[in-house]
Amino acid sequence: MIIQKLEPSQHKAGRWLVWFEDGSLIRVGEGDVVSLSLYEGKELSEGEAEALTDAAQHRRLSERAVDLLSARPMSRRDLIDKLSTPIRRRPKPGQEVTPPDPDLLEGQRQRLRAAAEGVADRMEELGLLDDGEYARTVARHYGAKGYGERKVRDELYRRGVPREYWEEALTQLPREDGEEGPIDALVRRRLRGAEPTRENLKRTSDWLARRGFGWDEISSALERYREMAFDDE
Repeated sequence: MIIQKLEPSQHKAGRWLVWFEDGSLIRVGEGDVVSLSLYEGKELSEGEAEALTDAAQHRRLSERAVDLLSARPMSRRDLIDKLSTPIRRRPKPGQEVTPPDPDLLEGQRQRLRAAAEGVADRMEELGLLDDGEYARTVARHYGAKGYGERKVRDELYRRGVPREYWEEALTQLPREDGEEGPIDALVRRRLRGAEPTRENLKRTSDWLARRGFGWDEISSALERYREMAFDDE
């Protein structure tokens, strides 16, 4: 591969465009230009071409990772999944579409995932990716919405947060202070002063269970509501 043209990008500082004699283009960082000693007319060996391709891929994935993490926090697993999903380009009108070779496609996915793992490592070093802090954020979010521990556990599992961070994250949930706790407020809001009939309590129990509260929490809260209703008579 011979470099036909080498020029800085007009749209992004620190990015360089490397054009080859076959018309292909690779975008790399300024540091890659220096470390790989790139210049117009240089013929790249197989190893140099591979290093240049890897550098371009790392730059692209890093920029995408920063964009994703700037938009919203996420777990390491979710970031890697998003980075390792190949971007599908729509064919141009009239362009013949050839189905990709399954073995070749799988090889590309494995290489892309390995590169994504490396980018995730770098994001952790920079403090942009932190599964522990993300787990606490998820717990605080759902706790503030009135969800219970089971719901939070389900969300942490769904979002790919390692279990080693779960217990610490669960300490972020609102805890009962005396006899009154978050679940009691939910019970009052749900029943709105209704009689604690078996039917009303059963519907409320099912509703609380769907919000992720455990049976012990639910039964205790309903018992407190029942006692309060009797005291008001």
